[in-house]
Amino acid sequence: MVFLGYYKTLFLVFDLSSFLCIMYTPIDEKRLFEQAKSLLIPKSGNEEEIIIQLREVINYADWKYYVNSSPVLSDAEYDNLFKQLKHFEEKFPELVTIDSPTQRVANGLSERFPTVAHLVPMLSLENTYNAEDLTDWDRKCHELGGEGLIEYCVEPKYDGASISIIYDNGNLSRGATRGDGVMGEDVTANIRQIKSIPLSARLMEDGISQVEIRGEIVIHKNVFEAYNKQRIAEGQSPLANPRNAASGTLRILDPTEVRKRGLSAILYHISDYTLAPGATRPPQLSTHYGSLQWLYSLGYPTPAKEMKVFTHIDEVIKYCSEFEARRDDLPFEVDGLVIKVNDFAMQDRMGMTTHHPRWAVAYKFKARQATSKLRRVEFQVGRVGTITPVAKIDPVHIGGVTVTSISLFNEDVVREKDVRIGDTVLVERAGDVIPYIVKPLTELRDGTEEEIKFPTNCPACNSELEKQPEEAAWRCINIACPVQVAERLIHFASKDAMDIRSLGDSNIRKFFDLGLIKDIPSIYTINWDNVRGMEGFGEKSIANLKQAIELSKKQTLNRVIFGLGIRHCGENTSKILASAVSNIKELYDWNVEKLSTLQDVGPKVATSVSDFFARSENRAIIDRLEEVGVNLINDHKDQQKAGGALEGKTFLFTGTLSQFKRSDAEKMVEEKGGTLLSGVSSKLNYLVVGEDAGSKLEKAKKLGTVNILSEQEFLVLING
Repeated sequence: MVFLGYYKTLFLVFDLSSFLCIMYTPIDEKRLFEQAKSLLIPKSGNEEEIIIQLREVINYADWKYYVNSSPVLSDAEYDNLFKQLKHFEEKFPELVTIDSPTQRVANGLSERFPTVAHLVPMLSLENTYNAEDLTDWDRKCHELGGEGLIEYCVEPKYDGASISIIYDNGNLSRGATRGDGVMGEDVTANIRQIKSIPLSARLMEDGISQVEIRGEIVIHKNVFEAYNKQRIAEGQSPLANPRNAASGTLRILDPTEVRKRGLSAILYHISDYTLAPGATRPPQLSTHYGSLQWLYSLGYPTPAKEMKVFTHIDEVIKYCSEFEARRDDLPFEVDGLVIKVNDFAMQDRMGMTTHHPRWAVAYKFKARQATSKLRRVEFQVGRVGTITPVAKIDPVHIGGVTVTSISLFNEDVVREKDVRIGDTVLVERAGDVIPYIVKPLTELRDGTEEEIKFPTNCPACNSELEKQPEEAAWRCINIACPVQVAERLIHFASKDAMDIRSLGDSNIRKFFDLGLIKDIPSIYTINWDNVRGMEGFGEKSIANLKQAIELSKKQTLNRVIFGLGIRHCGENTSKILASAVSNIKELYDWNVEKLSTLQDVGPKVATSVSDFFARSENRAIIDRLEEVGVNLINDHKDQQKAGGALEGKTFLFTGTLSQFKRSDAEKMVEEKGGTLLSGVSSKLNYLVVGEDAGSKLEKAKKLGTVNILSEQEFLVLING
């Protein structure tokens, strides 16, 4: 027996007005509370009846604590009841059921998370940011939905990790992450640890044999704060923010560790359901609002109390503004509101794109701001020697993240904003992600503030810094600068470059500090006798690493060029350079003028590439790579297929793609004879747009000459 039936539903149907009135009768909480207190004193007698009562009150206590946020038992009392239930179930194992509270805890570690298909694809939502966007969306809804009023249901957009859970015959059978929207990771064992998610439900009583429910895994603000304090006390680093903590926790292999994190859930959508033979659809499932109120009545954690229904977009806009002002009052982090067409039949008529449903939209709140004190500025050395000033501020909490460091980008930005050490600064998280300093609050200055002085020598190697007239950044040009060498090594071994698996950032830094590797070619001449005996390096680990290094010698020329870390030379430019030569050494003789003739290579890139290959120390590195057997030859010169369907056409991808990996999409373009560009320009023919597309999309729109494609439109073009 579980608490899911604690609400009874009464339906009053008025034929004259075809109006359905749903009323929910609350459970008998007084009886359950008294029953819980009574069970605190161990009982004897009918063990089966005692087990049923214990399950009932424990599920009731879980519901009050995790869904209603109003606990009725102390921790000690709860533990007492739970221990009793475990004792009886161990004594009478034949009485154990899959929906017992004791069955949430999984035994042992999961070896991996298999991939499973969602019953219905988990699409993204189109974003809006202001009243004009919402008004435009409303216009489209009326064009698609027909004449008459449209009801809109508004609910919080919780900032967590998306999940999809399935119940078969009333029992929780599977829980999965969003994944790529079509396939997700099966994390059922971890989902069962979340006490706000019922293990079973009386769905069959309403004729539902299977249902797929969407939701968000979240962490209560207080729980997150307390957990981080515990981690710090134990000498561990704190987790970054509630959203990342929730997402990361779902993928922990040990379910008992998942249980410790105190995750919660908010279920916000019924994506699919199957009726039992002979059953008729419950009347609640005709609207989104009714469906979530129905789930809530069964004990599911839904935003039922926060949901509002409106019949005019102006009412929605007003509510969005009011809600944003009180977003911090909620126990969980929210980054906006979701507006949905309430009627399911109308949702079906409006349909969806390959990216998002047309009947729903997200209203994103404005970027979060806070003030803090700028205490000092540190100067960091990047992979190609760029010196970046980083402001160190007093810790400030912005949108679920504690910010202590903020990039000031370069000297020009510092001078333009007139930021000084000791200033009170206004800090903002752009898009709730990247923090930056908006401005100093000059009216609060007291005269003790100090100007930020840029160094004349490298903080890492003390070499004199240089600054090109047309550039904003100071740079260290010493190729032997230890910080640059370490960063170049990490870049060279990275997944998108030489893909030397098992090496990784930490191992590279460790090997570099110990002198086992000094530069890029030395990766291929590591003295393995010096590695043996190091912590974490047994014979199997060494064998795997040696194999990965050996395999990297066969990587294509474009990966080698990209791995060398030439300034302004990204993956696409590296492919263009590789396709233009048969051997990397041919680039020694290419001057700026010749390089500028290549597609998508401008003067800045051409100058950087020419300077790199003109330096004797860089040529020496290439010679040593050749000596150890690294492939420096392009066996597929002019590899783009002549006469392909996309010959002469240029492409660029932006945003997050949901139907395929970007690398796979780029490969499709190249196989059809197309060319990839690295930026939006007059040379670009097609911009393929995924989720959260940014400045590239806006620039393409302004140009007016670029064909903007969705993923589905791109597939149609590719397939001819």
